[in-house]
Amino acid sequence: MGAVRQPTPDVVAHRGASAHHAEHTRGAYELALEQGADALECDIRVSRDGHLVCVHDRRIDRTSNARGVVSELTVAAMAEVDFTGWRHELPGSADELVRGPAGARERGVLTLDELLGMVRDHSRPVRLFVETKHPVRYGGLVEHKLVALLARYGMAGPADPESSPVLMMSFSQSAVRRFREAAPGVPTVQLFKRFRGSWRTGVLPPWADLAGPDIRLLREDPGFVERAAALGRDTYCWTVDEVADVELCRRAGVRFMATNAPASTRFHLAQSRPAQFGSVTTK
Repeated sequence: MGAVRQPTPDVVAHRGASAHHAEHTRGAYELALEQGADALECDIRVSRDGHLVCVHDRRIDRTSNARGVVSELTVAAMAEVDFTGWRHELPGSADELVRGPAGARERGVLTLDELLGMVRDHSRPVRLFVETKHPVRYGGLVEHKLVALLARYGMAGPADPESSPVLMMSFSQSAVRRFREAAPGVPTVQLFKRFRGSWRTGVLPPWADLAGPDIRLLREDPGFVERAAALGRDTYCWTVDEVADVELCRRAGVRFMATNAPASTRFHLAQSRPAQFGSVTTK
């Protein structure tokens, strides 16, 4: 997946439209699609009964009305858990958005199977960025199960990387390498919070197609995007919500921009001038 120059970054809904709806719920992703997100992002873990579920944390305590470790809970056990009520506690929560148009809370954990179905059935092409979480109880099982599920949907062997509806990513280098070996046609993103060794120069592990820096790294060194592009790698930046950061990513030439607020991010991009690549300061 070579570097692609485009006027504005693609907007990726981070855990759905999570600024306005409880993260990793069907409602959050439906809202993101309504807001025109170009892509969706999710985190996945393996449940006790072997299903891939969309949960960021090791435990469900923060994002539900129940307690427990994801790897020790079955999907059936999480079926009656409320994954939306906690969102009312946050500043700026909109009750009508959290509860959804039907006014009822969403119960049950969202599975990756369901989310892939949403992407496949949507009226316009939408990409899905899938992050595998590590360290986890089941080790590399999460990547193997991800490949198997993508194969079931006919998404494990795209004709070319640019046409792939799914991109895999992780902070774990071994996870990205493991996935690349199992599904070489699906693009991969190496996520990172700090530069390691030669990474600052744009040189990343050979199994990573895209660089995935934290927005804080780009504030410090926006020229990284151009250096990575010169070596054939696009940049996926997370998590971009501030107007100044949206503008920074646009000017730097970021390809994919993860945000909790797809609608406002798209609005800011629409108000900006087309990117002039190479206009940022490099180090």
